Amino acid sequence: MNKINVIGIGFRPLEKKARDILLGSDAVLTNKSLHDVFKRYDEYEGARDKIIVHDTVYEMLDYIADNFRDRKIALIAAGDPMFFGIGRLVIERFGQESAEIFPDLSSMQVAFSRVKETENNALMISLHGGPDPKKRRKREYEIAELPYLLKRHDKIGILTDRDNGPDKIAKEISGADAQIYVCEKIGYDDEKIIKGSPEEIAAMTFEYPNVVIITSAIAQKCNSAVGARRPRPDPDPVFGLKENEIEHSRGLITKDEVRAVTIHKLRLPCKGVFWDIGAGSGSVSIEAARLCPGLRIYAVEKSDEQAENINVNINKFSASNIEMIKGGAPEILKSLPAPDRVFIGGSGGKLGDIVAAINNKMDSGIVVINAVTIETLNEAMRSLEDGGFRVDVSEVSISRSKPIGDKKQMSALNPIFIISGEKNRCQAD
Repeated sequence: MNKINVIGIGFRPLEKKARDILLGSDAVLTNKSLHDVFKRYDEYEGARDKIIVHDTVYEMLDYIADNFRDRKIALIAAGDPMFFGIGRLVIERFGQESAEIFPDLSSMQVAFSRVKETENNALMISLHGGPDPKKRRKREYEIAELPYLLKRHDKIGILTDRDNGPDKIAKEISGADAQIYVCEKIGYDDEKIIKGSPEEIAAMTFEYPNVVIITSAIAQKCNSAVGARRPRPDPDPVFGLKENEIEHSRGLITKDEVRAVTIHKLRLPCKGVFWDIGAGSGSVSIEAARLCPGLRIYAVEKSDEQAENINVNINKFSASNIEMIKGGAPEILKSLPAPDRVFIGGSGGKLGDIVAAINNKMDSGIVVINAVTIETLNEAMRSLEDGGFRVDVSEVSISRSKPIGDKKQMSALNPIFIISGEKNRCQAD
């Protein structure tokens, strides 16, 4: 069976095997921008009568599906086809055995070399959405997650698109101690490298295509010192923040040990919607946001004092996937997207109504409720069971050591009931 030959172009002459395959092909597929690049290659004249220019990658894939068994097909790709490129789509659709890949340099490789930064310790991401919104795969990271990512990576290389360009990227990290390089039209005759702070880049406009490299202050300091080695900072914990690290008032915070059990019971997904009702200081939301950057979190709180604490903590921990919702439940819940997970830390005496509101919007998922009193425990169980949830209860009793002279003894905290309810679509139907 014929192979689908995916040949990267842009920066180097074709290797002999790729050249021979391309010239021996029955059809050479490309798009308009790559067609213009290919015109600069020596092989263009020998292949020009076989070239088919498609408007979208999906047209190319459909053509391949209809023809590759009977015709020898070469597909021209940009740079390295396996670096967020069309090579992945070819292999996903036709299988590894059906394709052969001939990579050129990726635009990101070239960009790092142009700005004289090492790329071996950089996070590489793509904010390129693809030409057809209906067929786009969910991106691993979204632009709103950049502040979170920059706290954990000294360098980030970003493939952009027209919707997520350098100016928007810069606005997302405004105020960060970082430097941005915009590598505009890499490999073209009018290639340009622009360097600036997030605020400077945010005020500019740029030619497409381009790639972005962000370097943090730590990376810049290492690069400026001859022979300097990157310091190994104490890693920021992904999970396990201490109460004194989270802004709160009057001791009103879900205790560390209870928070750990609560989050375990929630079984948080990587993506989806999480409601934190009666969020208080937002401690559960903050831990969830750090564990699951792709989770959309709505921290619902009616108290002005606690709402201010939540906002402080969102900024402190760069938890950009949390939205603070000021208002009381259940009324405020009507405007929120349907949840996959819900935590109720406080209900203001409206627990039954809140659970009913959740049940109306949740097809499947998990609700976890923390209760101090037996009365709240009973109401939580009854409300969840009436809503068709499978209910499970745990009691968490915590004792902490405290000094007594030169010795220590254990001091008990109030026990907490943790009620979890789970509902799936089969039950709802």
